[in-house]
This record gives sequence, structure tokens and C-alpha cells, in this order.
Amino acid sequence: MANAGLQLLGFILASLGWIGSIVSTALPQWKIHSYAGENIVTAQAIFEGLWMSCVSQSTGQIQCKFFDSLLNLNSTLQATRALMVIGILLGLIAIFVSTIGMKCMKCLEDDEVQKMRMAVIGGVIFFISGLATLVATAWYGNRIVQEFYDPMTPVNARYEFGQALFTGWAAASLCLLGGALLCCSCPRKATSYPTPRPYPKPAPSSGKDYV
Repeated sequence: MANAGLQLLGFILASLGWIGSIVSTALPQWKIHSYAGENIVTAQAIFEGLWMSCVSQSTGQIQCKFFDSLLNLNSTLQATRALMVIGILLGLIAIFVSTIGMKCMKCLEDDEVQKMRMAVIGGVIFFISGLATLVATAWYGNRIVQEFYDPMTPVNARYEFGQALFTGWAAASLCLLGGALLCCSCPRKATSYPTPRPYPKPAPSSGKDYV
């Protein structure tokens, strides 16, 4: 029962991380305009995501524009897009695979070893999905830091970490933790002991042997 509870906990955490990866990919607040400077206009907020850039006015009006050309984007943004999409697709595969291996499901009920192997495979795929999300968010965040401290970058063109980036880090952590917990349900090899040899029963003694 303890192993089944650990398996269910890992599946729930990894699934939440997968949902967080989708939310992080869709949100436009990957980087937000920095106000660490003089003569900064605070009447509007500028933020960018993987797919669009947006401007929020002080009146509450938000205007967004999708990036027109894929080839015109920098390599960091293209790689981040690819890694996030790969992580989401791997997470979807992991959900189907690990669902088959869950002890609470009826699939592969006759073969318990194969069932537990499916759960472990799903955990490994979840772990790889978390790594893809972690690499994507860390790479994008490192680019923001480099541009922020670059003396050639104008003060009014500097950005800071956005909410979507923190959501991606949290999602990656949940996928890694959930995948590791699912991998802990790996079937243990049963210890085989040699079959004990029966000892021959002594022949019953008859009273004729005695005088």
C-alpha cells in the first residue's frame, strides 16, 4: 500500500508539473520591462513571451502582437520554444504510459512485473520532460541576465524575470520530483532460495529382528 501511495503521489505531482509547463508556455510574461532606471515611463508595462509581445496601459487595456517571422527570432527564443514543446509532448506520452502502470488501474493486472515496469518507464519520460523544461527556462533566464548586465544594452531596453518563467521552474521541479517517485516503484527481484531436499524416511523396524 505504501508503494502504491508513493506511485500515486508521483503521478499527481508530475501531472501538475505537465499542466504548469503548458501554462508557462502559453503565458506572455516570460520577461517584463525593468523599471530600474531614471526617467522610466510607468504608465505602461511591456512584457514578452515565447509567442508574442504585449503592452499593458495604465487604463487596463492590453495590446499584444504575435511575432511575425520565425526566422527573424533569436536562437535562444527558438531553442526555448522547441524545448518547451518537446517537454509538453513527452509529458503527454508519460501520462498515458504511467497510467497503464498505476496499481489502481486494471490494465496489465495479470502481469504485475510488466505493470510496474510501465510505471517506471512513465516516470523516466516525466523526468526527461522536466529536464527539457528546466533547460529551456534556465537558458532563457540566463539570456535575460546577460542582457540586463550588458553595458551596451540601453537602460530603457532591459528586462527582468516574468511570472511565466517562475511558473516554468516550478513545473520543471514537479515533473522531476514526480518522475523520480514513479521510478521508485521499480520491481525488486525476488530472492530465490534452493528447494530443500527431502530427507529419506527411516524404515520402520519390525519386532522380528529381536530375539
